[in-house]
Formats: sequence, structure tokens, C-alpha cells
Amino acid sequence: MENFNALGLRPELLSTLAQMNFTIPTPIQAAAIPPALEGRDVLGTAQTGTGKTGAFGIPLIMRLLNNPRDLALVMTPTRELAVQVMAMLEQLLGKNSGINSALLIGGESMQKQLRQLHARPRLIVGTPGRINDHRERGSVKLHNASFLVLDETDRMLDMGFGVQIDRILAHLPKIRQSLLFSATLPPDILKISGKYMNNPVRVAVGSTHTPIGKIKQETIEVTEADKYSQLLVQLQQREGSIIVFVKTKWGADKMAKKLRAIKHQAEAIHGDLRQHQRDRAIQAFRNKDCRILVATDIAARGLDISHIEHVINYDLPQCPEDYIHRIGRTARAGAEGAAVNLLTPQDAKKWSAIRRLLNPGEKQVQQPRGQQEARKKKSNRRYRPYHGRSARPEFRSAAA
Repeated sequence: MENFNALGLRPELLSTLAQMNFTIPTPIQAAAIPPALEGRDVLGTAQTGTGKTGAFGIPLIMRLLNNPRDLALVMTPTRELAVQVMAMLEQLLGKNSGINSALLIGGESMQKQLRQLHARPRLIVGTPGRINDHRERGSVKLHNASFLVLDETDRMLDMGFGVQIDRILAHLPKIRQSLLFSATLPPDILKISGKYMNNPVRVAVGSTHTPIGKIKQETIEVTEADKYSQLLVQLQQREGSIIVFVKTKWGADKMAKKLRAIKHQAEAIHGDLRQHQRDRAIQAFRNKDCRILVATDIAARGLDISHIEHVINYDLPQCPEDYIHRIGRTARAGAEGAAVNLLTPQDAKKWSAIRRLLNPGEKQVQQPRGQQEARKKKSNRRYRPYHGRSARPEFRSAAA
């Protein structure tokens, strides 16, 4: 598919796509949009940063434009992703569509959301918890939600939203079109698709366990005592916007405060911040008013900022799959990016799990205990960069 003109889209939608510089569909869009426009359910998987929002957004807008009484519901795991999805969908709708929308997320004024719902929106985007709150209040009616999108479904289930999703879908019409997108396809996702979807078209683009090829990955071995100083070295050596991932909310605040104290432009984002604080931090980072965003895994998915050039894993993620999503914050939309991992001896098990995910066929060789101990004593040593094809890079000196 060379361009969007081949899809038979309405002229007003083609016009907004042109204004947004959407000219050539990405692979996931080329695979998912045609069956979705035919009214088929779609079960899609693809790497992060591949255009999944457009893959469901374009059929969604066509559905609303062609069916004046239909309502579309989009559920996402996080507030930030919901905000970004809504922003893109409103762009696709254009200024003169006459279609009202409502953003239902936690941390925002309930009164503001009630006003949006009072305007009879035909597009609702939100997180399962807040959508369910409105459903129980009776402030949102879903009986005519004939178009459903579950975005980042694996993440929603990881966050414990399974029961909330079940309660919401029980109030949707049985005859509807459903699009489910997920970065991975564990058994619980397949269970949901079997329960709530009608003979879905299976769409998969690329490997969901392999990082995007344009991400240059590096791994630096450090001791726990030298970890922060090595971070400062990396921040000094690298140019452009950087996300630093840490494991705790407290750690994110502490790190951002320490960096600001030595004149770095840094903000923190994590789940304990109020929504306006999270919005302010992301907007400052998006506008390049701050160069460094210190984040927990709340930013591992859904944060789509094109100018992020580097990801630094100060702490490795608890879940190996989150490694893919973390480093996928860079190299967005065909750009190049870099990911750096600061490894201490205590990270051996986590890194081994990540390596197995990246290269499931790789034979794991157990080293002699003495050699393991000797390797642990080495600090400030770096692996050669690799690009996702091999998860066993060779050592080289950090001073090289």
C-alpha cells in the first residue's frame, strides 16, 4: 500500500491526514486498517512506536463519520497514553466534524468530565478505572458503543484492570466491532479475544520480543557505589533528550532533585504525582524545557515524544518485557536512538532474563564460580554496542 488514498477514506479524513503529514501507512497500519474498514474485529500485535494509534484511529474516525449514532470507546492502561490517544483522534476528526469527545481518566476533575459527558460525546477515551466509576454513577451510557478499542491490553491486565474491563464490556452491545492491540500475546490476551471478539483478523508486524533495529544498545558494568557517577558521565557525554528509568517512585524524585542540584534540567514522573504534576513534567520534556525525564515504568509505554534520543536504564525493570517498552521510547517513527544499561552484579538474574527474551534460542552457558566472582569485581567495563541481533556482546573498556 503506497498511500492512504488507496483505502477509500472520506475526503475530510484524507485532508486531516495530509495536514498531519501522514502519507505512507506504516506496516501495522497497512495490515490492520483494511480489515477494520470492512467491519472485521482485529487482534493486532506490533512493536512500540510503529503507528498503532493510527491503525485503530483511522477506522474509528471512519466509523463515526459514516454512522451518526454510533459511539466509539477506547480504553488504555495509563492516563498519559489516554491523553495522547485523544489528542491524535481529535486531530484526525478535524475542527469541523461536530463530534464531541470525553476524556475519562483519574486525577482530573470529575466535574469537567461530567460536563463533557453531558454534551453527549460520540468518542470516549479513558482508563478502565475512571470509565467504570462513571458507569457506576450512571453518568456514562455505553449501550450504543458499537466500536471498541483496547489499547496496550497486556499492560492493562498487568496493572490489574481485568475485572474492570469485564464489568465495562458487559454493558456494551453484543453486536459491535472490537479492535484489540497488544505488544505481546500471553494466554490471558487470547482468552479475552476468544471471549469478547468475533472471529478476529490476526495482525502481527515484526517481532514483539526484539527491539527496533535503529536502537543502538550499550551495557556498562558498574559497582553499586559507582553507579551514580557513571550516570553523570553518560549525561555529560550524550546530547539531546534523555529518559532515565529507575525502579521506585521515591528514587525518581530523589534522582531528579540531585540532578537539579548540579544544574541539570530534570523532572520526575511516577504514579504518585497528581495529574497536573505529571502533565507539567511531560509538557516540559516535550517542549525541551527540561532535558532529562527521570521515570518509573509508568512511562515505559505510551509516552510518544519523537525527540527522545537516549534511554538510560539506571535500574533494570522487574519484568523483562518492560525492557523492550522502555528502550522503545527512543527511535520513534523511524528515527535513530540509543539505550544504555547500567549493570551491577546484583542485576545478573534480571539481565539474563532479558537476554533470554531478546534471543530465545540462545544457549545459556554457566560460567565457573571463580570466573563469575572475578567478573563481579570488575567495574566500569562496557560491552560492545549491539542492535538486537545478538544478546551476547563482548566486553570493552569503558575508557575506550
